[in-house]
Amino acid sequence: MAEPIIVGADGSVPSARAVAWAADEAARYRRDLQIVHAVENWAFDVPLTAAPGEVASLSRAGGEILASAERVARDRRPEIQVNVELAATSTVRALAERSRNAFELVVGHRGLGGFAGLVLGSVGLGAVRHSACPVVVVRGEAEAGHGEIAVGIGLGDDSATLEYAFRAAAAWDARLRVVHAWPFPEALDGPGAAASLERAEERARWRVLEAHAPLRKRHPGVEIEESIVADNPAAVLMAASRAADLVVVGTHAREGLTVPRNRAVTHALVHHAHCPVAVVPAAGPRS
Repeated sequence: MAEPIIVGADGSVPSARAVAWAADEAARYRRDLQIVHAVENWAFDVPLTAAPGEVASLSRAGGEILASAERVARDRRPEIQVNVELAATSTVRALAERSRNAFELVVGHRGLGGFAGLVLGSVGLGAVRHSACPVVVVRGEAEAGHGEIAVGIGLGDDSATLEYAFRAAAAWDARLRVVHAWPFPEALDGPGAAASLERAEERARWRVLEAHAPLRKRHPGVEIEESIVADNPAAVLMAASRAADLVVVGTHAREGLTVPRNRAVTHALVHHAHCPVAVVPAAGPRS
């Protein structure tokens, strides 16, 4: 079976928006949608001597959350296959385990419980760090319909990030804006600075073109624009998120872990972007 799109549900309004967004993704990619609710108390807070009624209450509440989320998904996209799961484990572990066999993981930017703290502080970045598939944080104007997807790249190995972004642009029938930004170096703040900056931007432009050349051939129908500027990367991508339906950033492997390529950029986007944010692990998007 094709790997599903997984979405975390906790009964909050942002969670419902994430479920609706994930249902649209499942329809775009013709994938099943799996809705997961984590009942962390089962594993950590409920004593072994807890009355059966307490466990049953947790189960009943979780079931109601899943039933509500399932209705949102089916009303939104009646043509997709929807499955639900009640997980008795920690939030991050539930997400990490299921991401191993997922096409994409979708979460809301805040909520009530279970998945509530996912993108708030270290818990959220930890979930991104340990996910084996792309993670989409649904925030901002998720249904703005700008017709543009923005992808931020460095000048290292951005193949996985670009692969996800090109595929998303093709699925969304959207323009792809490739963004490369770097802080203005203090050394260029003097005589000849303009000429030096122009040379730096020209070198960056050629390297960016080389980076996405293979994807242009594989996705000839995707319209591409480039934004290559000497500025703070987080600020540039935040600005791009105002006119985008999705912003894509990548991670890289280091010391056995998948970590944000630029922690400050990733942290800023998942907390303050004006549209959903996709974080792609170094292993790349699922085919």
